[in-house]
Amino acid sequence: MKPVKVGVIGCGNISDIYFKMMKRFEALEVAACADLVKTKAQAKAKEHGIPKACTVKELLADKSIELVVNLTVPKAHVEVDLAAIKAGKHVYSEKPLALTRASGEEVLETARKKGLLVGCAPDTVLGANVQTARKIIDGGWIGEPVSATAFMQCHGHESWHPDPEFYYEAGGGPMFDMGPYYLTALVTLMGPVNRVTGMTRVTFPERVITSQPKKGKVVPVDVPTHVTGLMEFANGAIGAIITSFDVWAHTLSCIEIHGRAGSMLVGDPNSFGDTVKIRRMGAQEFKEVPQACGYAENSRGLGVADMAYAIRTGRNHRANGDLAFHVLDIMQAFHEASDKKTHVTLKSRCERPAAMPRDLREGILDR
Repeated sequence: MKPVKVGVIGCGNISDIYFKMMKRFEALEVAACADLVKTKAQAKAKEHGIPKACTVKELLADKSIELVVNLTVPKAHVEVDLAAIKAGKHVYSEKPLALTRASGEEVLETARKKGLLVGCAPDTVLGANVQTARKIIDGGWIGEPVSATAFMQCHGHESWHPDPEFYYEAGGGPMFDMGPYYLTALVTLMGPVNRVTGMTRVTFPERVITSQPKKGKVVPVDVPTHVTGLMEFANGAIGAIITSFDVWAHTLSCIEIHGRAGSMLVGDPNSFGDTVKIRRMGAQEFKEVPQACGYAENSRGLGVADMAYAIRTGRNHRANGDLAFHVLDIMQAFHEASDKKTHVTLKSRCERPAAMPRDLREGILDR
């Protein structure tokens, strides 16, 4: 298969792992990178052996680039996606897909009209952790799923991140920042959601940065920092999720799924290779399940490679725009349900993405 030429826009913290991992896939050729600060792009190009560092405009004008990987901050995702699509390029974005349903719909519809594909992180759900859990559910090991819980709780990112302000702006907060990992995992495992309700709060109206280089800067908090949501899945199961930047410590599992015949502990969905454990009906303790497929290390870029196969073959890709939009719909609905003190019935739908192949060497995703 002829490799898909990729251009990366956004050369911040997350870009290093993408550059590193995309080299491992035969379906990808990273041809260029760009950033608003051109020296950042030049530094990454030199570090990772990328042929061209350029401006965003130059990258979009390069006709050889077929797929743009958008690693900008959340509030820039839609603008960059639309510019890439209008330039005739497929686009894969970091999460979330957009900050609002309307802008997310615009991205998907613009791409559809031009016959282009949209992909979106997280692709952690394609790794060994969630794919092992997927095998357990599909194989009936814990029976019909009845309920699920998900917990992501910490005290925010201002103590370690060099530029943490955007975590407290629109498009940030614990739900839009970390919720995509947990919700994408739940939808991958359980299927789409019918309706939700939720409650939110802001505990600390300001945050003080204690990391360098902005130590001491006071950041106003413009988004809820503690979000609790309830979900009714289309399969009849009920789910609960808490995401918080207001918690100092906790002992709750990242994801648990309970079925008619047993229970399963799913590892951290922000990890590719965490441990999955099950306790079946009648057992006395949870037991670790061997990983069912590869990609147990940090493999960000796996979703980009899977999308490249879709571009070449016409098959569906797994970390796709419809899945990302459904997750966006769920997240926005939690906030709306809290504001309106009601349930919100979702209009979006998506298919569970296909399970990952288990018998191919790493670096190849199709036979």
